[in-house]
Amino acid sequence: MSRLSRREFVYMMAVLGAAPVFANSHTRMTNTNKLEDYYKLKPFGNTRLLHLTDCHAQLVPVYFREPSVNLGFFDNLGKPPHIVGEKFLDYYGIKDNPRLEYAYTCVNFEKHAKAMGRTGGFAQIKTVVDFLKNSFGADKTLLLDGGDTWQGSWTALQTRGKDMVGAMNLLGVDIAVGHWEFTYTAKEVLENVKLLNAEFLAQNVKVKESALFDGAEAYDEDKGYAFKPYTIKKINGSRVAIIGQAFPYTTIANPQRFIPDWSFSINKDGMQELVNEIRENEKPDAVIVLSHNGYDTDRKMAQVCTGIDFIMGGHTHDGVPEAVPVKNKEGTTYVCNAGSNGKFLNVLDLDIQNGKIKDFKFTLLPIFSDLIPEDKEMKKYIEDVRAPFKKELTREIATTDETLFRRGNFNGSWDQIICDALVDVKDAEIALSPGFRWGTSVMPGQAITFDDLATQTAMTYPETYRRGITGKDIKAILEDVADNLFNPDPFYQQGGDMVRTGGISYKINPTANIGERISDITLTRNGQKLQANKEYQVAGWSTVGSKSPGEPVWETVETYLKSVKHVKNLKIDTPDIIGIKGNPGIVS
Repeated sequence: MSRLSRREFVYMMAVLGAAPVFANSHTRMTNTNKLEDYYKLKPFGNTRLLHLTDCHAQLVPVYFREPSVNLGFFDNLGKPPHIVGEKFLDYYGIKDNPRLEYAYTCVNFEKHAKAMGRTGGFAQIKTVVDFLKNSFGADKTLLLDGGDTWQGSWTALQTRGKDMVGAMNLLGVDIAVGHWEFTYTAKEVLENVKLLNAEFLAQNVKVKESALFDGAEAYDEDKGYAFKPYTIKKINGSRVAIIGQAFPYTTIANPQRFIPDWSFSINKDGMQELVNEIRENEKPDAVIVLSHNGYDTDRKMAQVCTGIDFIMGGHTHDGVPEAVPVKNKEGTTYVCNAGSNGKFLNVLDLDIQNGKIKDFKFTLLPIFSDLIPEDKEMKKYIEDVRAPFKKELTREIATTDETLFRRGNFNGSWDQIICDALVDVKDAEIALSPGFRWGTSVMPGQAITFDDLATQTAMTYPETYRRGITGKDIKAILEDVADNLFNPDPFYQQGGDMVRTGGISYKINPTANIGERISDITLTRNGQKLQANKEYQVAGWSTVGSKSPGEPVWETVETYLKSVKHVKNLKIDTPDIIGIKGNPGIVS
């Protein structure tokens, strides 16, 4: 197989890049502009796979700022997705194009957002999906959902993910996998899976033997699969195998208590055995893994497992505009990702001949909401979903002069507000907030609504705490999370981004050994060094092991924002990062 050439990539992106930049975000596509002017792809191949992931329940268009810090080290240094800002534009040869700057990077974000408005939105995605299906052939197209779809909004939390199940059904999703889906109870997950028209796959989620003995439900009791591990789809005369891979560290990064009977793992040996079994018994023309491992973990899986043609991944929210080839001992596997928050749609066109993939074309399509008419049926569905909560969602809490965002390896401005709120409202010295990747952005001059706050906090274990923790244990927490993020072996990268902090500053050396990355932890209020044996009052939320006793964090943050009224001159507690000179994963 040959991958899409840089020339073809630039041509396909130039089509979208040539779209006009309107003077204001309220301008919609005019009668003289048609969807096919921007979203029609050159005809190629005989099988089309559409792929979206990590929308985090964002039914309506959003602002979303791409990261200015996404550091890569060791084997991942200087490789996508660990290239950001201007360096990303240089790498892909798409510099000086406002549309593509806005889609793929944080460069001139405020300027472009003001001109081009929001991205994503399920009514817009539905329009594009239907267009791409119908223009290619609906019978030759599959729509894949890479997970993290049922969580991240107030309506998703209140309906326990069922609003998103309905949206997925209306969108026409064929196959899905999960991660934050598993932060509802097992009963709720199974109920939603039964309501879902798509096949829900996971080769790496097993029912524990003790639970099986007690009569727990399983897809395959003999092999212990909690869900169907793979499916075979017949498309235009070809047999395409799709294997599901859930987030392998769900019960480390999220509470086991909601899903006590299920175990999660990378299961690379099981993956290889399954691929071999499928190749031998099913005789597929293509083998695709729909994964929620995270980009670097997918890349390693592509190295150690053979017989996989493509890994279509999620979890790390990386918008990578190419299918990256990864060599293994028997050939090449291509790895791709589709960003987050409904901002992108992957299009993988396959030319399948004589029992194998002869060639392919891959495109990562940005969903520019201002260029796409809303699908009427999906728009009506979304309005109906939001209607019971409209008063709450539109309630204004505060205003901001700052761009509020989360995504990045370290504190974003939204994270800082959460940490400041925890310190202030809980009367703490230090705040710790999880390094979640989900959460949208708020523009300067915009009112902060409860809907905006919910995109940062709406989850099933939002309870807060305030407790005494020694300096030694605070350092241990920072070291543990840093290892999850920067471990040289991607199979040991088990969480999100770095824990967000308030009230302290510190130095971090991402390439140091475990237990030696964090140093010089200092209290920001007085400049004093953290003392190992002294106990400090620490506030936080989202405890994995057991439920915390405090109020939901959205109440904490709302209380704080109402007292502040207007966010300005926000100081972000960013650590001093050692050893990053020349690293293209940070905007200098």
